[in-house]
Amino acid sequence: MKIIIGAGAVGLASAIHFLKSDLAVTVLERGELGQEASWAGGGIMSPLCPWDYSEEVTRLALLGMARFERFTSDLTAETGVDTEYLRCGMRVLQPFDSKVAVDWCEAHGMRYELANDSIFLPEIAQVRNPRLLRAMRERVIQLGGRIVEQCEVLDIEAQGDRVRHVRTSQGDFKADDYVLTAGAWSRALLGEHAQQLDIKPIRGQMLLFKFDTPPLPHILLQGDLYFIPRKDGHLLIGSTLEDVGFNKSTTEEARDSMLLRAIVLLPALQGMPVVRHWAGLRPGSSGNIPTIDRHPALENLYINGGHFRYGVTMAPASAEVLLNKIFDKPQTLDISPYRWR
Repeated sequence: MKIIIGAGAVGLASAIHFLKSDLAVTVLERGELGQEASWAGGGIMSPLCPWDYSEEVTRLALLGMARFERFTSDLTAETGVDTEYLRCGMRVLQPFDSKVAVDWCEAHGMRYELANDSIFLPEIAQVRNPRLLRAMRERVIQLGGRIVEQCEVLDIEAQGDRVRHVRTSQGDFKADDYVLTAGAWSRALLGEHAQQLDIKPIRGQMLLFKFDTPPLPHILLQGDLYFIPRKDGHLLIGSTLEDVGFNKSTTEEARDSMLLRAIVLLPALQGMPVVRHWAGLRPGSSGNIPTIDRHPALENLYINGGHFRYGVTMAPASAEVLLNKIFDKPQTLDISPYRWR
């Protein structure tokens, strides 16, 4: 029996991988399934300006991107839920270092089209996060997994070098192994067992608009501002990076700042109502590098967390790394950067 603590994209992908290996799985979620960072994100299947990130980040992201089309097509075939995975491409507008971008693309085999004012990456895809999470939930249940919502883990009870059980708002749960996929809440949940784990909440605010038809043919990015057009005419604009602790409130300042910048790039937004404005808490980590490892002192406790902006993108790859780690199977990439630091 495996207990997974946290039902976001990383937790659900981990559950699916375990279940497909004929393991019993219970997923515990402190609130409603998939309603934190996984739901709040835009679903861009790539690091923003990947050439600006370390190899430790892009290596795992690229593996996730390579796995994602098959992962989502299987989910849709098995559950009937269309995740709206779409390889629409992403155009990155200046300013950026063209030589660094081109060198990175050529070194990593990523197709690109360079123009005077932008670089277009035609292979970048998007997914609709709420639909992806719905499909993942259905698949976990289909495979025989158990999901317990409104089940807050209050304490991790350990004895010696093993976790004996977790104490929750719905009683005690016991398993052979425990996997922490609680995102921004991971360090707080570990309490005395945190072992200097460097994961903290970073707030991101997003805006949603609705057009009759998609106003853009692809994802558009300039600096830290991005536009994600959905097939039904919805347009997501994001996002902020705010170190404000566990504060998920939205602010007029962020709304106005994003809107003013967005109108410059897409004048059609002028005068349009904001359909929705929300915030989520990303699991920030040192260098944006996740931790996918066994606990240093507790041999049956693992973590799959700290993915910052890219938990959805990295989810299939992270789950694969975790499964291989637990069962001592060969890895498809160097996992040393993802050790408990």
